[in-house]
Amino acid sequence: MSTQIHDRLLIIDFGSQVTQLIARRLRELSVYCEIHPFQNVDETFIKNFAPKAVILSGGPASVFDENAPRAPQALFEMGLPILGICYGQQVMMHQLGGTVERGHGTAEFGRAFVTPKDDKLSILDGWFSEGIEQVWMSHGDHVSKLAEGFDVYGTSPNAPFAITADLSRNFFAVQFHPEVHHTPNGAKLYENFVKLAGFTGDWTMGAYREQAIADIRAQVGDAKVICGLSGGVDSSVAAVLIYEAIGEQLTCVFVDHGLLREGEAEEVVTMFRDHYKMPLIHAEEQELFLGELDGQSDPEAKRKIIGRLFIEVFDKHAKSVGGAKFLAQGTLYPDVIESVSFSGGPSVTIKSHHNVGGLPEKMGLKLVEPLRELFKDEVRALGRELGLPASFVGRHPFPGPGLAIRCPGKITREKLDILRKADAVYIDQIRKHGLYDKIWQAFVAILPVRTVGVMGDARTYDYACALRAVNSVDGMTADYYPFTHEFLGETATRIINEVEGINRVTYDITSKPPGTIEWE
Repeated sequence: MSTQIHDRLLIIDFGSQVTQLIARRLRELSVYCEIHPFQNVDETFIKNFAPKAVILSGGPASVFDENAPRAPQALFEMGLPILGICYGQQVMMHQLGGTVERGHGTAEFGRAFVTPKDDKLSILDGWFSEGIEQVWMSHGDHVSKLAEGFDVYGTSPNAPFAITADLSRNFFAVQFHPEVHHTPNGAKLYENFVKLAGFTGDWTMGAYREQAIADIRAQVGDAKVICGLSGGVDSSVAAVLIYEAIGEQLTCVFVDHGLLREGEAEEVVTMFRDHYKMPLIHAEEQELFLGELDGQSDPEAKRKIIGRLFIEVFDKHAKSVGGAKFLAQGTLYPDVIESVSFSGGPSVTIKSHHNVGGLPEKMGLKLVEPLRELFKDEVRALGRELGLPASFVGRHPFPGPGLAIRCPGKITREKLDILRKADAVYIDQIRKHGLYDKIWQAFVAILPVRTVGVMGDARTYDYACALRAVNSVDGMTADYYPFTHEFLGETATRIINEVEGINRVTYDITSKPPGTIEWE
């Protein structure tokens, strides 16, 4: 955003795998925060960012490493409340004159229990009601001598300074990770810290909506904007927000590649063209996509074909708009964070995102990304704020390549039609049993095998399918949803009876890891 009207908290990232969880906990408290790699943060950056408080994250390094990560020394002279987490505690002590020692048998990994000291600490309000507090530790080194001005407020068996603070400077440091759910009262610690720092909880979707609209207008002026509308939650919310800001200057391009779920194209077109009255190009390119995908079995080849054709089709239809200078994308904050590692270099690519990546360079358009400060749950909240139907905002994630990656083996039109029908029955079952909103994602995959069956007095030789349903917080890890056997039996019966071409139904109970949520 070009301007900020809310209080801001800066998270300096030292490379912890759970730094995003710190931001999530703060956002849940209506506190606006941003994560920035330590190498990108210096005194000037902090002054320009103007935070009300700073959190130093955990990380895999040791303060004894050559070129070990550091916080700007000037940070400790700015009068800001600071909270150090794990490595953040160690680097704080190290830079302020305390002592950190290597593990030598005092490492802690996993659950630990902290015992309080006699003195009461404000950020621990609500803690120690039962005398001890469960926390999650993940450290090798430990603080062995506190910096001047600090006192100890909690200890664990292998962390004599598990909780420390310098109350005169509002500096706090803990050896454990309050952001993970294995520290049950961790959210309360963050709540106490931001309250002490003077945050008023002004980060709301109503305020964000107003600010985003003003920023979009300032960025775009009177220029035209095109938006690649997939029909998913992210691009849909971005489109509605931008349309509210600039109206007819926005044109959405919805590429119908023939890999959508049953009735999905009609639903998207009806909502955006008829309900919201947006300028919308419905690019019906099923023949092009399905023609090139016909018979393809390699997962990577499928993705590359879809990605290439998507760009070509989008480019073709975008030119018909004429004079567009901006491209709108539904980029989210996790995508922004993952684009740069804590060391300031490129991060490891876990998966490729199928959206309109690569288009800006190819088409010479500037980006409009009004959701790039939001997490997924915040996007859904913004969608509700904008008045999108609850059934649409709460939709399960759907991959960009669509049904292509739920069809292992060769893609054929016949298999896609069977898959569409089976998926519709499965989702209908989930809705009828009141389970849809309790599940992160659910779908059917059609398997590249035919099996023998008996229907009536006749022998069948049809496809098998796999049902998939998972629970997850962010899609990075997932567990299968524990349907009852009654539900699975009823669903299998419906699919076999109602979907010609399937005679066997299985349920995928693989977690992530080791599996992935999607099949390809």
